[in-house]
This record gives sequence, structure tokens and C-alpha cells, in this order.
Amino acid sequence: MPVGNYKRTVKRIDDGHRLCNDLMNCIHERARIEKVYAQQLTEWAKRWKQLVEKGPQYGTVERAWCAFMSEAEKVSELHLEVKGSLMNEDFEKIKNWQKEAFHKQMMGGFKETKEAEDGFRKAQKPWAKKLKEVEAAKKAYHAACKEEKLAISRETNSKADPALNPEQLKKLQDKVERSKQDVLKTKEKYEKSLKELDNATPQYMENMEQVFEQCQQFEEKRLRFFREVLLEVQKHLDLSNVASYKNIYRELEQNIKTADAVEDLRWFRANQGPGMSMNWPQFEEWSADLNRTLSRREKKKASDGVTLTGINQTGDQVSQPNKHSSSLSVQSNTVQSVQSSYNPFEDEEDTGSTVSEKEDNKIKNVSSYEKNQSYPTDWSDEESNNPFSSTDANGDTNPFDEDTSPAMEVRVRALYDYEGQEQDELSFKAGDELTKMENEDEQGWCKGRLDNGQVGLYPANYVEPIQ
Repeated sequence: MPVGNYKRTVKRIDDGHRLCNDLMNCIHERARIEKVYAQQLTEWAKRWKQLVEKGPQYGTVERAWCAFMSEAEKVSELHLEVKGSLMNEDFEKIKNWQKEAFHKQMMGGFKETKEAEDGFRKAQKPWAKKLKEVEAAKKAYHAACKEEKLAISRETNSKADPALNPEQLKKLQDKVERSKQDVLKTKEKYEKSLKELDNATPQYMENMEQVFEQCQQFEEKRLRFFREVLLEVQKHLDLSNVASYKNIYRELEQNIKTADAVEDLRWFRANQGPGMSMNWPQFEEWSADLNRTLSRREKKKASDGVTLTGINQTGDQVSQPNKHSSSLSVQSNTVQSVQSSYNPFEDEEDTGSTVSEKEDNKIKNVSSYEKNQSYPTDWSDEESNNPFSSTDANGDTNPFDEDTSPAMEVRVRALYDYEGQEQDELSFKAGDELTKMENEDEQGWCKGRLDNGQVGLYPANYVEPIQ
């Protein structure tokens, strides 16, 4: 190894300390990615689970769809465990090893670096001194040779010059003789210094090899440690060998395979189709009260009455609750409309409501229909005197409403905030605009429509006409 060429070997020690920092930063960034990915999986699963549960999908296919969200939640937990392993085990292991392997000095730098540099310098010092002597002897010998050549050239030229006297010629000849003696002397010294350098070289090589081997052993420890840590990182990142990870997708596959189109169609037929329970019209005695308009407050009064029970069709019935069944209750003096599966103030084209206002702002391409929304009934009977038929194309006519023509629609503005207390009441804030569809009744209620299409009742004194 040439003199001074050990600098790169010494610098490798400092590089080892910096590489420990680089590896820790690398693992830290990956751990942060694992954490962010886990959080995104959790947020995605929560949002889409709500959308699917509120959406129009039903039955076994709905459960299969929701299985993807369950998979995301479980995978999120595994990636959080990966993040914890990277930081609590791998990161800390490198940090502790670096602290034990490298010792900082008060004046800067590391103890290991200084020891290596001092060792190389001590091993090279004797040999470097002799090398310096060789260089000096070499320089002197080459200078003597140059001077000899110049003296011989002058002597040769003087012989052809008749102007020179014998005394001057004698001086030139003496100069040539001295130059030859200097050449022999410097050559002998040069050869001697080379021999001494050659004799010192084996010891020099041995000392340098010893210090270099110490540096190699130090670097070998670092390289082996890095390999060990990288293998541990690989094990922490490789979820394919984790039993719970395999079980997640095995369970997901089973949930998807349990989706049964026949079962879902049977359920829909029993709850939304011909198989659903019906309240068939029955003969009713005429009463003067039947032709009288029921006020809103009278509708709310609780009274004893006879309920017309639904007549179920024969056929397969699934043990799921009927979400859209309806019933009619007949009182002695009044006819009361009991909870129905649809809102009589809603139009057919307005029955599709968004999953939620917040989610609608987040995602626009998701179905806006809700699973439990109300649907109006379209009857095929075209006779206008049938109380169960509808002359309205949208099927929003209530047979118990007043037989009066609707008033002209008027735009009004809300004066106060109002929160609807029942399903058929509107909710709005002060300053919101809406359309009044019917004039005030005896109880002080108006029928109106919000700009989003929702139709319902509201207190008449809560709004004012827009001029």
C-alpha cells in the first residue's frame, strides 16, 4: 500500500456510521408509510361500509361486499403491527449497535477512526523515512549524471576551439573527471538506500496488513450486522408468511362464495314484490266523518280503532323483517293513516335521497339511493273514485287529503330555524328558501318543497313570501 493511501480505509469507518443513520432513516420512512396506509385502509373501510349499508344492495351479496371492508380493517391492523416492529425492533437495534460500535471523542470524530489512522501512520513512519532517503539519493544521482553529461559536452566542444589555451582545456578535463566520481558516489548511495528500503519493506507490509486487517474486521461486523437487520426487516414486511394474513383472504373468499343470488331474489320477492304482505281493501260503512278533512293534530291523536290486518299471499316467506309493509286503522269517527312505507308528500322522482350530505360531497359516483327509503305506490286501476288508486302519474296522492285543488306555488324564505319533529315535516335554517305548495290549514301548517326536492309540512308563521 503506497504511503498515505490508507485514507480511504480510514474514511470507511466514518462512512459506516453515516450508513447506520441512512438505514435508520430508510426504515423510519417505511414505517411511516405503513402507518399512513393502515390509516387510509381504516378510513376507506369505514366510509364504504356506511355507503354499502345505506345503499340499495341487500342480502348475501351485501354481506359479501362488506367482507372487503372487514378485510381492510384486519389488514390495517397487520400493517400497524409491521410499523411497530420496524420502529420498536429494527430501528432501535441499529441505533443501539451504532452507539456501541462508534465512540465519539471530545474534539470531534470517532475513537475508532483515530485509532486506525494512528495505526497506519505508525506502521508507515519508518518505511516512509527510508523512502524519503531513496528519493533524495535518486535525485542526487540523476543530478550528477546530468552534470557529467554537460561536462563531457563542454570538453568535446573545447577541443575544436583553437582559441582555448591548454590551461582552460585542463580545467574542463578535470571537471569531467570530478563529475564521473560524483556519479559513482551518488549511484552507490542511491543503491544503498534502495537496498535498505527493500529490507524494510516486509516489516512495513506486515505492520500495514495488521492495521488494515483490524479495519476489515470492524467493517465485517458492520456488514454482517446490516445483513442480519435487513433479513429481520424482510420478515417483518413479508405478510405472506403470517398465518392471520392468509386467514383474512381465506375468510374473504368464503364470504364471497356464500353470496347466493337465488336467496337474495327470494327475499326481495317476499319483502318488496308479490310475496309482501298486503292490506287489501275491505267494505267500509259510509260516515260523514270520512268526507271531512282530517287536521294534522287529529291525525296525531291516539284512539282505539279496528286495524285492518294484512292478508298474506301463500308462498315462500323469508324470516327477514318486512321493511315496507303498511296497515290501515279505522276509528269509529275518524280514519287514521298509520305508519306507511312511503311518505305521501314525496314525489316518485324525489324518493332517491343521498346517503348523507357529507358523503355526497366526498364521492359523486356512488349510488344515492338508500336502502330504507320510501317508495310511492303506482296503481294500475284508472278509476278516479277508487280510494287506493292515483290519478297522479307519480302516485303521490293521499286518498285522505282534502279534495281541493292545490294553490299556486309561491317562493318563501325561512324566518327562523325549524327542525322537523316527524317524518313528514321539513327542516330548514333561517334564510333558506323553499316553495309553498299549499296554503295554511286550520292548524297553521303549510305544505312546501325544499330546493333538494323534499316535500313536507312546516309552520306557516316560520316563513315569509319573497318579494
